Amino acid sequence: MSLLRSLLFSTPLIVASTVVMYFVALAVSFFDRTGNTAHRVARIWAKMLLGVSFIRVRSTGLENLDPHGSYVFVVNHASYMDIPAVLSQLPQQFRFFAKKGLYKVPFLGWHLRWAGHFPVDRSNARHSLRSMSQGARAITEQRISVLLFPEGGRTAQGLSEFREGAAYIAIKAGVPVVPVAIVGMRELLPMESKHIRSGKVMVKVGQPIPTKSLKLSGREALTQTLYDEMRGMLDEGGAWRD
Repeated sequence: MSLLRSLLFSTPLIVASTVVMYFVALAVSFFDRTGNTAHRVARIWAKMLLGVSFIRVRSTGLENLDPHGSYVFVVNHASYMDIPAVLSQLPQQFRFFAKKGLYKVPFLGWHLRWAGHFPVDRSNARHSLRSMSQGARAITEQRISVLLFPEGGRTAQGLSEFREGAAYIAIKAGVPVVPVAIVGMRELLPMESKHIRSGKVMVKVGQPIPTKSLKLSGREALTQTLYDEMRGMLDEGGAWRD
């Protein structure tokens, strides 16, 4: 029954919602080139996707964030539904660092460009470094936040080793870096699965880690700290009840 609901109800509505909200984002992009309004549209889209998938998301730790502050968010990545989860919960205006290949996907790639997100070419270290430097400048010039999946992609199980990009950006921009753990989404939509299960997910926002006193040479140690914090948050779990 769950599989039929996923294939015959949730998936078609996800596709329809994505197409409709894409054209909404296209329309607003003509009036707001900052990407801020497109980000608000993306939040609505995220809540629509979670709703039609019968996935309920709650968050803890939002009180750790300054509503007007800029951050580098570091998020674990296990499912395609991770993006809707964080969009629905984090109050900051933020931009993603997304794999370059996603920019070739119809609708999704076009929206990523309009909304001011950053492509990352992991096969080219120089291009990747340039993207990270652009992200650091955007934080200071536009007063926005950025979000990265430091594992480099979705993981089928556990927590993969973190890359140093988030630490580099945070130190270069001089803003705090925040670990954000998504608990429970892998069980609802694992890798290589098209079966979206209903359920409850927790988004756990950790304590911001200041970087103003750090130098770029300290990014390896900061990356390890972030990894340890994330693993601890995931090990604690995050189930919730009504």
